[in-house]
This record gives sequence, structure tokens and C-alpha cells, in this order.
Amino acid sequence: MTSLCKELWQFLLTQGILGGFCMGMSMGPSMAATGQYFHAKRGAAMGLAVAGSSLGGVIFPIALSKMLNSGSLSFGWTVRILGFLILGILFPSCFAIRARLPPRAGQFFLPAAFKELPYIGILGSVFLMMIGLFTPFFYLPTYAVMHGMSSQLASYLVAILNASSFFGRVIPGILADKIGPLNMLMASGLCTGILVLAWQAINTNASIIVFSVLYGFFSGAIVSLMSFAISKVPKNPQNIGTYMGMGMAVCSIAALIGPPINGALVTHYHVFKQAMDLSGVFIVVGALGIILAKLARGEGLFAKN
Repeated sequence: MTSLCKELWQFLLTQGILGGFCMGMSMGPSMAATGQYFHAKRGAAMGLAVAGSSLGGVIFPIALSKMLNSGSLSFGWTVRILGFLILGILFPSCFAIRARLPPRAGQFFLPAAFKELPYIGILGSVFLMMIGLFTPFFYLPTYAVMHGMSSQLASYLVAILNASSFFGRVIPGILADKIGPLNMLMASGLCTGILVLAWQAINTNASIIVFSVLYGFFSGAIVSLMSFAISKVPKNPQNIGTYMGMGMAVCSIAALIGPPINGALVTHYHVFKQAMDLSGVFIVVGALGIILAKLARGEGLFAKN
């Protein structure tokens, strides 16, 4: 439907509302179903499952850029080609994904989950991290061009970031099975926040590319470990999907308000420093908030949880 859009409100309707709703309806059930099949190696399995979106983040921006700049394809047909490609990938996936356990009977939502301190602690921490997490995704190419990088090379930074994110979603998931999802999530969050705070000191092509690689790795770990950490909270595996769905709905609000806040700061100050500082502080505070979630589990600060 995006290929038919001509005005801003149409793009907001298709990409923003319909696209966001459909992606949530795709990711949530698939991750919940994956978590039901694994226990000891759940982190590795869920990290590998969500890593596919990183590959899409590499392939689709480059494909879109190449087709739009080729001159032989219009915007409409460029988007339609990508749409048919996505349809061809998702159609068989819908038949391949099957839950291991029968659907949970009873309430659609489980509001009692928000009375569980570990659940609240994880959601609060991830919420804060999500406010600042996406700042480089939006502003890294613009920042790079302002510091002398060619626009062509800058256009590949997000693809580089997503390529690194693939490994960031798989490797930390494997490590989380050994040292605990909350421990790994806290470490990844701290590294991500420190990188954002140090971003303003990075101004050469080589350092910006290195930043893109490192940020993709550690921010990708947050995305995959968030789902893993939430999946460990419910005692009944049948409730994993509900806990994840409610948790992602809460955290999506942070992802919604974070980029506009940073955009307002950049517009007002005409530099990126304030947006970087705010984003970095939110991510670091969110990562440290994992300590409260760990203590709420009653297993000790250094426990494997």
C-alpha cells in the first residue's frame, strides 16, 4: 500500500500505523512460539530467531537505494518489488511457525503480571533504554556527513550497523544461557550507553564506521535479550506470549517518544550533543535498573539470572 501513497498522512497510515501493527503481530507470536521449544538454550534460539531482522536491515536499505537510483524503476514499483519479496518470505513462515503448547485458556490479558516485581523491573529498565536506543539509527548518517563523510558512504552506515547487529543478537544470546539473561542485558546496556555518550568525540570516517559496528553489536543484544529476559519471568510457559506481548506494548511507547524528543533537541540546538547526552544517560540508567530487577528475583546481585 505504501507504493500508492502520495501524501504524508497516507505514509503515516501505511508505514506508521498499519506497518507497525503488522510487524508487532508478526514478531510477538513468532518469538513467543520459539521460547516455548527451548529452556536451557532459549537465549541462543531466540537470539538467532530475531537476528533475521538484522539481515533485512542490511539487504532492504541497499536494495531500495539501488532501485531508486537506477532510473529505470519508479518509487511505486520499487516498493512493490520489496513488498512482493516480503510476502514471499512471510507466507511460508506463517505455516512453519507452530506453538508447542496449546493456547492459554481464560483472560486475554494478564494484568496480575504487573504486580510481579521482576517483570516491572525488567520493563522499567528496557523502557528507559528504548528511549535512547534508536538515536544513531536516525542521525548517524547525517552526523557523518556533517563531519566530512561522503553521502554515499554515509548511506551505508545503517546497513553496517544492522550487519553487526546480527552477531550482537546471536552471540550475547548464547552467552546469556551461560551467565544469565539479566547479567548479559545489563552489560550490553552499559556498553551501548557508554558508546552513545562517547559518540560526540568521534569525528573521522574510520572512527564513525567503528562506532557503527560496535553500536550495532551491543544495541542488537538489547533487542534480543529483552525478549529472552521477559520469557524467563512467567512460571507457566503458556503465558510467555502474553507476558512478551504486554511487555513489548509498554516498551514500544518508549521507542515512539524517544526519536521525536531527540529530534526536537537537534532542531532547537542545531547540534547533536544534547540528544547524545540524553540518549546515553537514559540507556545507562536503564541498564543499571536491571540491578533492581535482579534483586526483586531474590537470587542475589551476582546470581545467574
